[in-house]
Amino acid sequence: MDKKKIFIVIGVLFVGFWLFTDPQGLTNTVSAIAGGIWGVTTDVFGGVIGTIEGSTR
Repeated sequence: MDKKKIFIVIGVLFVGFWLFTDPQGLTNTVSAIAGGIWGVTTDVFGGVIGTIEGSTR
């Protein structure tokens, strides 16, 4: 197996073990990451909209 497949297998095993041993911790972590991504996305689009509105005036 090449390195990419090995890393994928290790990652799946790690997440599976984490889910089995601490499901609440995994859901909290995923929720925090998703919230951060959503915050960055809204900031980026807000900046783009602000730039477009500023350039059309």
